[in-house]
Amino acid sequence: MKNKRSESDYMKKNRLSKLLITFVLLSVIVTVVSGCGSRQDSKTERTTFTVGFDAEFPPYGYKDSNGNYVGFDLDLAEEVAKRNGWTLVKQPIDWDSKDMELNSGSIDCIWNGFTINGREKDYTWSTAYVDNSQVVIVKSDSNIKKLSDLAGKNVVVQADSSALAAFTGEDAEQKNIDLCASFKSLTQVGDYNSAFMNLEAGSVDAICMDIGVANYQIKQRGSKFTMLSEHVSSEQYGIGFKLGNTELRDMVQTSLNEMLSDGTFAQIASKWELTDCVCLGNEGTDSAYLQDATGKDKESFGSKLLYIVKQLGMGMLSTLSIFFLTLVFSLPLGLLLCFVRMSKVKVLQWIAKIYISIMRGTPLMLQLLVVFFGPYFLFRIQVSSQYRFIAVIIGFSLNYAAYFAEIYRAGIESIPVGQYEPADVLGYTKVQTSVRIIFPQMVKRVLPPVTNEVITLVKDTSLAFALAYTEMFTMAKQLVAAEASMIPLFVAGLFYYIFNFAVAVFMEWIEKKMQYYR
Repeated sequence: MKNKRSESDYMKKNRLSKLLITFVLLSVIVTVVSGCGSRQDSKTERTTFTVGFDAEFPPYGYKDSNGNYVGFDLDLAEEVAKRNGWTLVKQPIDWDSKDMELNSGSIDCIWNGFTINGREKDYTWSTAYVDNSQVVIVKSDSNIKKLSDLAGKNVVVQADSSALAAFTGEDAEQKNIDLCASFKSLTQVGDYNSAFMNLEAGSVDAICMDIGVANYQIKQRGSKFTMLSEHVSSEQYGIGFKLGNTELRDMVQTSLNEMLSDGTFAQIASKWELTDCVCLGNEGTDSAYLQDATGKDKESFGSKLLYIVKQLGMGMLSTLSIFFLTLVFSLPLGLLLCFVRMSKVKVLQWIAKIYISIMRGTPLMLQLLVVFFGPYFLFRIQVSSQYRFIAVIIGFSLNYAAYFAEIYRAGIESIPVGQYEPADVLGYTKVQTSVRIIFPQMVKRVLPPVTNEVITLVKDTSLAFALAYTEMFTMAKQLVAAEASMIPLFVAGLFYYIFNFAVAVFMEWIEKKMQYYR
């Protein structure tokens, strides 16, 4: 038995050894194969190429009438992807968040009329492929004929744009800094459609923008607008990759050079009427490509945080202005609307019902746009830049009055009917009954829902950006773009929380003061 047992043990060990040898051999094979795969060009490993772009930046990237994303840059990207065997993913992005998108890896590059100048150390760049200039657009009947005529005028630019940098950037020329100082105001908007709406409505006098976009917009909008002959500045467009990603940059650059050699690049430029602007292959356009930078000089975290807090503090003042003025007008207006809604006159009831339905059933942002642009587009009344803040207050007040009206109505209708009869017996008039008996109880009952609406109002103030009014959240987004950091958003969130906490504590204090109405 012992010998048989030993033989059995030997066979088991032999089988185990064979399994171990087989496992080792398989491991070696896998390692070799994977090693070979790792030495393959990443061109074969990559299957998609995700391009981040501003979907409101024609002719470089935008959505056409068929609902497709098209443009000069997207056509170039499509051809590059085709030549490398990649599937192109067209990813529209919020321009203020472009750095977050790139650094997080959600996009592979920023390719959308992206200016190299002043950003050389922020990204890994392709060679410049478009020579671009910043130009000024005015109404055709405007008395502004040259740049010096902009003194005392309201000028608008896109947020975080080359035009803004030309006037306020670190590398801005002195002549442009002096020109900007002569403006009555320099306003930032989120997109050029808003800029042209402001210009047409008369709330601004001029737009400063990229010449390629300007030519496209003027062509689309007819003879209403014209371009000044003087240029503000010039710059070059490139493709921005995450700092240090030279491998992908080189692959894309190789394909662009091939497209230049075989004429494909010129064909695409001609299709979009940008032949006069392209500069790929011209002498000196490879300077950003040849000089891969290591990044910006580091700034201490403390000084950066202090700067952010100061900037957001200034924006908070604008937020508070919207908040308090909205409450001043919407609370009494809501009460008036409530009485109309509860009126025994059917016509007045229905007017109030329709108004409340519209205010609650449509986006606040849309209402703000209607209030601001409505006077011009409906009645051809010119609006001024000063009307911007007034329109914000009107829009917010009209919207919140509808919500407060329904809250008041619920509070009044919750009062038992039996309280009216003793008041009548005591000789109280209807007004006296409402003021001395019903209204105080109503206020006590509606305080919690009113508090919710007030807190919501604090956060809704961020929608003022739709009218290019710079409040705290808009300021935070601009700082995110400038600092390439999420810190401004966290600080803004802290500002909102502290203020909302203070509001909640104050409203709770009022509730306690009204406990005797139980």
